Amino acid sequence: MEKNGYVSDIHRRKPNGRPMSERTSRANGRRSRIRSAIEHVFARQKGPMARFVRTIGIVRAEMKIGMANLAYNLTRLVWQQGRRAPA
Repeated sequence: MEKNGYVSDIHRRKPNGRPMSERTSRANGRRSRIRSAIEHVFARQKGPMARFVRTIGIVRAEMKIGMANLAYNLTRLVWQQGRRAPA
């Protein structure tokens, strides 16, 4: 991973019989914040949008996933525009 410029975002475990250090706790919190933002998108697509890929061929699967992403993005856009206060 380091060779390709990536940084590991795996949580650190608490040492047995000792409290977790403040530094490790903050680092785990940062990682959780990033992960939760991404997992909400996948959960939304999997639940109500019923994103379950049952197609024959990679091209059709990519198209189905792309359409699901587009639908999600449009739903978010409509929701965000509805939250704006009129100018």
